[in-house]
Amino acid sequence: MQDRYTDRRLYFNELAQTSREYLIGYIGRFRELANTGRVLEIGCGEGGNLLPFADMGIDVVGIDISKGKIDAAARFFAEDGRNGSFICSDFLAMDLTEHIGRYDVIILHDIIEHIASDSKAGFMSRLGSLLKRDGIIMAAFPAWAMPFGGHQQICRKRLCRIPFIHLLPVNIYRGYLHLCGEPECTVEELLSIRRAGTSIESFEAICRSTGLAILDRTLWLINPHYKVKFGLRPRLLPQSLSTSRWVRNYLSSSCFYILSPEGSGNIEARTGGHNSK
Repeated sequence: MQDRYTDRRLYFNELAQTSREYLIGYIGRFRELANTGRVLEIGCGEGGNLLPFADMGIDVVGIDISKGKIDAAARFFAEDGRNGSFICSDFLAMDLTEHIGRYDVIILHDIIEHIASDSKAGFMSRLGSLLKRDGIIMAAFPAWAMPFGGHQQICRKRLCRIPFIHLLPVNIYRGYLHLCGEPECTVEELLSIRRAGTSIESFEAICRSTGLAILDRTLWLINPHYKVKFGLRPRLLPQSLSTSRWVRNYLSSSCFYILSPEGSGNIEARTGGHNSK
C-alpha cells in the first residue's frame, strides 16, 4: 500500500496540489468565484480539494460520512491557517434545509463510484436545490472499466494491485483477494465499489433522469492526479477514441463533468480539448 493511504496529511497535500493545478481552472471556465463564492464538496474526505479554494478567500464547506476524516480536515485546515466548515453526516439522509440555494459550486470528486447503484439517482437529485440560480456541479470519477477503476490500489498486497483485476467474475475476484491475504474490511470495500461501479453512460443516464444538464465532459487518458502521485504528465483522451463507448470506458482514468440543474440535459462534450457544439 502506498504511503498516501496511511499518511493522510500527505494525501491531503497531494489533493490540494491537484485541485490547485486542475480543478480550479476547470471550474473557473464555467463559474466566476473571485472572493465571494461558496463551494461545497460532498465526500470531502480530509478536505484537500477545498484548500486551494479557501486560499482564494472562498467560503468552503465539506461533508463526509467519516468522523475521522472530518476531524482530520478541520485539523489540517487549522494547521494551515485556513477557514473551512466541515460536517460529519450521511448526505443521503441529512436535513438539507440550511443549505438550500447557498452554493456557487458543488464538487463531487471520486465519490459517485462509491454510492450504491440504487442510491445514485437519489443522491444526484438532492444537489440542484443547494445551488444558487447560476450555480454548477463539478463531478469527477474513474470510468469503471479503466485499469484501476476498482480502486485496487488500496490493497496491501502487490499481487492485488493488478490492472483490470476488478473485472474478474465476482466470486473469482473475492477468492483471489482472500487468497492473497487482504483483510476482510478491504475485500468488502472493494466488492462494494465493484457493485457500485460507474460507467460513463450510466452516469450520464442518471444525470438526465434527475434533470441535470451536462454542460461539459472532459475525458482524461492520464488522470491529472497522476502527476503528483506518479510523476506522469496528464493527457486528455483523444477525440478519436472518446466516441466509442467500449474504448472510452477502458481508457478514461478520470471523467470530468460540469452539470447544471437547468437545461435539457444534452451533452456539450469537451473531449480532446474541443467543444462539440
